[in-house]
Amino acid sequence: MYRQRLTLPALTLTALTLLPLAVACGNEKGGGTGSSSVGADTEPSVTGVHWTVDSVTVNGTTHQAPDGAHVEIAKDGRATGNYGCNSFHSTATFKGDRITLSRTLSTEMACEKRPMEFEASLARALAAGPLTAEAGQGKLTLTTAKGDRVHLTEEKDAPLYGTKWTVNSLVGGDVAQSLPAAADGKAWLTFTKKSGDKEVGDKEGANKKGADKETGTVSGSLGCNRVSAKATVRGSHITLGAPRTTRQMCSGSLMTTEKSLLKLFDSTVSYRIDHRAITLTSENGEGIGAMADR
Repeated sequence: MYRQRLTLPALTLTALTLLPLAVACGNEKGGGTGSSSVGADTEPSVTGVHWTVDSVTVNGTTHQAPDGAHVEIAKDGRATGNYGCNSFHSTATFKGDRITLSRTLSTEMACEKRPMEFEASLARALAAGPLTAEAGQGKLTLTTAKGDRVHLTEEKDAPLYGTKWTVNSLVGGDVAQSLPAAADGKAWLTFTKKSGDKEVGDKEGANKKGADKETGTVSGSLGCNRVSAKATVRGSHITLGAPRTTRQMCSGSLMTTEKSLLKLFDSTVSYRIDHRAITLTSENGEGIGAMADR
C-alpha cells in the first residue's frame, strides 16, 4: 500500500522540474470534424479537455501508453496529468500561440519497469517544446521539433449506470490508500437504474440542485463476498440500502477490505465522477475510489 505525496521526482528530474509545453491554439474544437493546426486567436481547443495519452513516438518507434496516462489543462491555468506511473500538476501560462507549464510537481512512486520507461519518454517529449498541435475528431497530436509525437484522445466521463467500477483505493479525509495486494482488482460495484427512470447520474445531472430522485440497485463484489442493495440517486448523493451478501470466509486482508466497503451501505454517500474515476464518500469523510473498466 502507498500514500501519495507531491515531491520533485528523482526520475528525469530536469524534465519534470520545468516542463514547457508550447501548443498552437485555434478555432478547431477537439471534437469537431476534420483535422487542423490550432490557430492563435481563439480559446485553445486543448484546454478543458481530458486527454488520454494513447502512445508516444520517439525516433520513429511508437510506444503504447499504460492505462491512466493523461494530460488536462484547465482554462484557469491549472494543469494536471499522469505520466503512466506518477501524477503531476503544474501551472499553465498562455502567451499568443504558446502554452508553458511551469512549477511542475510530481508524485514519486516506483512502478513496474515498462510504465517507468514510458513515463521517462513522455516526460522528455512534453519537455521538448515548442510542440505543434493538430486537433480534430477528438484527437490531439503534439509534435516536437525533432518529429517525436505524443498521440492523445479526448475522453468523456464514464456513466454512473452500467459501468463496472473496480475499487482501487480506500479514502480517509485527504489521504487515499491503495488496497492490499490480495484485494487488488477483486472489489467492484455496478449501478443499475430502475427501468423508465430518467438518468441524472452524469456530471451535469449530479450538479443540478433538486435533481429528480432515481431508484435502482447496486451489485458487485466486496473483494471476498458478493453484495447487492438498493441504490437511490438524488443529485450528487446516493442512498445505499442494507447490503445483502454471501457468507464466504476469506483471508484476513480481504475481510479487512470488505469491512471497509460495508461501511458505505445503509447510509447516504456523495459521489463524484471524473472521467473514468469515481469517488464515494460518507459524511465522516471515509470512502472509496474506483476506476471504470475499459
